[in-house]
Amino acid sequence: MSHDFPDPTLSHLPADTSVPLLLMTTGDALRDAARRHPERIALVEVMPPGLPSLTGASDTARRWTYAELLAQAEQCAHWLLTRFTPGERVCLWAPNVPEWVILQYGVALAGLVLVTANPALRSAELRYALRQSRCTGLLYTAEFRGTDMAAVAREVAGEVRETFCLLNWQTEVRTHSARGELPHVQALDPAQIQYTSGTTGNPKGALLHHAGLVTSARLTCNRAGIEASVVISPMPLFHTAGAVLSSLGCVTTGSTYVLPLLFEPETLMRAIALERCDVFYGVPTMQIAMLDHPKRDQYDLSTLRVAISGGAPVPPELLHRIETGFHCDLLTLYGQTECSPTISMVGPNDNQEDKATTVGQPLPQVEIRIADPASGKTQSVGAEGEIEVRGPQCMLGYFEMPEETAQTMRPDGWLRTGDLGTLDRRGYLRVTGRLKDMIIRGGENIYPAEVEARLMEHATVAMAVVFGIPDARWGEVVGAAVQIRAGMPLPAAEALRAHCLSMLAPQKLPTVWFSCDAFPLTASGKVQKFRLRELAETNQLTQMV
Repeated sequence: MSHDFPDPTLSHLPADTSVPLLLMTTGDALRDAARRHPERIALVEVMPPGLPSLTGASDTARRWTYAELLAQAEQCAHWLLTRFTPGERVCLWAPNVPEWVILQYGVALAGLVLVTANPALRSAELRYALRQSRCTGLLYTAEFRGTDMAAVAREVAGEVRETFCLLNWQTEVRTHSARGELPHVQALDPAQIQYTSGTTGNPKGALLHHAGLVTSARLTCNRAGIEASVVISPMPLFHTAGAVLSSLGCVTTGSTYVLPLLFEPETLMRAIALERCDVFYGVPTMQIAMLDHPKRDQYDLSTLRVAISGGAPVPPELLHRIETGFHCDLLTLYGQTECSPTISMVGPNDNQEDKATTVGQPLPQVEIRIADPASGKTQSVGAEGEIEVRGPQCMLGYFEMPEETAQTMRPDGWLRTGDLGTLDRRGYLRVTGRLKDMIIRGGENIYPAEVEARLMEHATVAMAVVFGIPDARWGEVVGAAVQIRAGMPLPAAEALRAHCLSMLAPQKLPTVWFSCDAFPLTASGKVQKFRLRELAETNQLTQMV
């Protein structure tokens, strides 16, 4: 792709516009799928054995054809319009129940803006989201994983005009008349407010429009070779990986969306075998849990042909382990909430080196460059800098946060990702770290991703996270937290240090070591390094000797 660079010496790759922007709303996408495939199964509910419905349904293994999904979404839209006015914002605070999907399209058809909220949020966090987004309504499940969500909803009810518990779905929404016209919604109208992952602190609400979401969903599927597939995805619906890539991705490709309530390895493997799933969305921590499960061999997973991972770069050792363990392609995508979300992705035809060391080429309609973080000037090809993105899939801005928007989006449209990377002459992107994750030890920059990759090559290490720890002498020193593979003994810190020393300069070596059974994660599977630093500084991590 070197001929596509305007200047072959600079890391600036214009967008491929040969594939058009899809100027349609999410509601239009569902209408189109129902017109083309009315009897095809659109949505399959998967619940762990023994759990009751969170929405008052008598059955917990329900299925919807595309015609049925559209009919119920339109019914939902009419019901919503008895409570809300087009343009208002409605918060959906619930786990992966099928009604979430129906509401996603119902809200769009009603001309409302969907504000998504993690069901794990506490009262203060939910209140912040409701207040910051100026929501007029809150829809919620009564409980999830032991949390009394109804009690929290009562605490924050004063922030909104309307509240509705999804336990009443069957008696209120499903009995409502679907007669009359629905409002006209434009493709570039706001569709969702998705809050950023929060790897560096308080989340910001990215305001995303319909066309950006539909285009990103469809073009991500194109890159992965998804068409009329059976897709299983435990990725949370309140995140773009669930609501956009999984739910909307299935709609734009006429695929079946197999929706687990939550990630539980055996339930997931049982569903893959029963539904003959061929595509699996999941972060590396999920894939590791399935590979290490003692009953993995009891389930026929042979229909899987593609596993798609985002949220964190996949080191070569882990990529090889997942591909050989599941006998399928592992395709890594790189994205951000602010970009609806996919920026770049490897494809099934990419070679193993590119799949292991890059995040592929940009999607069509995505313009990309590598810029000097301080000056904003485009870097030379192969030089490291901040990854910047421009195109119609980028957010409209952070909702009612003009200062934060101006810090992220340059006047000429370039969106600063905050990630460091390089772009080669073929247009393949490598993500080398986060600007805010960079460790400065005695004035020298150390990039955690490089150290993490070396640690992941050790036979006992399942996951490794490297971060800076304040130090009186050096400013910062390198800390490392490792998760050990199931059944493996915990190695001595010195053994891990010796392993790294053969490949890294001494100043890059971790000097403080911790073992972790699990890492603090965002909804998209990214490690919250600021939380690890806090835990390390307050002696809440287990230090290795």
